[in-house]
Amino acid sequence: MLDDGVLSEETLTGDEIRERVRAFLTAHDPRTMPRQDFLNARWDAGLAWVHYPPGYGGLGVPRALQAAADEEFARAGAPDNAPERNPIGLGMAAPTILAFGSGEQKSRWLRALWTGEEIWCQLFSEPGAGSDLAGLATRAVKDGDSWAVSGQKVWTSVAHHAKWGLLLARTDPGVPKHQGLSYFACDMTAPGVEVRPLRQLTGEAEFNEVFLTDARIPDADRIGQTGEGWRVAQTTLMNERVAIGGARALPRESGMISPAVTLWRSRPELRTPVLHDRLLRLWADAEVARLAGERLRQQLAAGEPGPEGSAAKLVFARLNQEISAFEVELAGADGLRYDDWAMKRPETSNLYGRGPGFRYLRARGNSIEGGTSEILRNIIAERVLGLPAEPRADKDVPWKDVPR
Repeated sequence: MLDDGVLSEETLTGDEIRERVRAFLTAHDPRTMPRQDFLNARWDAGLAWVHYPPGYGGLGVPRALQAAADEEFARAGAPDNAPERNPIGLGMAAPTILAFGSGEQKSRWLRALWTGEEIWCQLFSEPGAGSDLAGLATRAVKDGDSWAVSGQKVWTSVAHHAKWGLLLARTDPGVPKHQGLSYFACDMTAPGVEVRPLRQLTGEAEFNEVFLTDARIPDADRIGQTGEGWRVAQTTLMNERVAIGGARALPRESGMISPAVTLWRSRPELRTPVLHDRLLRLWADAEVARLAGERLRQQLAAGEPGPEGSAAKLVFARLNQEISAFEVELAGADGLRYDDWAMKRPETSNLYGRGPGFRYLRARGNSIEGGTSEILRNIIAERVLGLPAEPRADKDVPWKDVPR
């Protein structure tokens, strides 16, 4: 038994998890209970993230048992926490806070994050650093019990809705660049934080640029030790690539291949032998990626995400771009029509609610967001295949001495 009376993972089974959910639903009717109250109660019962520790929305059981809880809630028609509104919070912020946050930080942030009361964004990329994340220039200077932060971040999804941002900043320019970084939770509503929309090729502005001008961050909102930011960021990035590349169980013919095969079946007059061969190859590639994603989910159930998530994200980007290009070609003249160029700032990114032209344009960003495909190939080569690392001339040079 655990200290609070919760059964240990060795004694809880999927059936017992389902029974706990049924008992919870008996006491908390989702048809009559306000949605937010229901989600708060689910968190308090340890039935939010069942693999998280007791007190933080879980029961301390294996990750694989999460599906049993989710299926039982879905069967009852219970509201979920709208994960599409908070992908960075749920997929990246939560595991980072769990791994490196203090007890007070976990208690303060995790519940509101899971219930959707507080949205999170990611303040990593910068205009001058490109794919060299450790080359970022945003500075955080200690001033008493807070930090004064100045700099610019870019490609920040949902920053216009976010309450908190995962911020990586340089706190010591006198050491090699990977060693001089620290990691913070930045209040996106604080003075000195300005969010501006970036209009994309699609016409929407789901991304933003964020300007930090002497923004004050309490030292209590630093996650991990000072100078430990690169290590903390690696946990965020590994979880990000898993989240993008396929951390959810998906049925066959789901994802980007779904609208392509639907169009193929509904419009036989568009078919040609060449397009048929291409569709078969893409369908097989999508199915292999789906099954590989399922294996990755099983690995996650046994431990922490590793560099394998980089391969999943790399394949995800390539397939999305190839399948969306096929769909545009298959659609013929209809593929050249675009439904809406109006400037919007959406709450979520949805590839499947619009036409093939939107999917084609939006998929261009898949090989940039969450780590560029070029960087991911290096990670796979060095950390998965064990190939020699590329020489880095500035590896041991203090950041203040690196030419910029």
